[in-house]
Amino acid sequence: MTKNKISFNSMEELRSFIKTEIINTTEALEILECSRQNLNDLVKRDVLKPIKELPRDRLFFRTDVVERKEYMDKKRGASS
Repeated sequence: MTKNKISFNSMEELRSFIKTEIINTTEALEILECSRQNLNDLVKRDVLKPIKELPRDRLFFRTDVVERKEYMDKKRGASS
């Protein structure tokens, strides 16, 4: 398995990456259009993996959440 390596040439590049590619629980809930309970279940089942857990929040890669949303939408479309 090849790991993606991300490097930054400056702190500004890093800040920009964080602003655009890292989201918190609230943003993940908005993208997924689901309840906090459902998000907690996805994390518990290792379907979504937070990159950092804080006392009252989690941080996720935006791409992981968007990919999950696309999967959920596709699955809903197939069952209709």
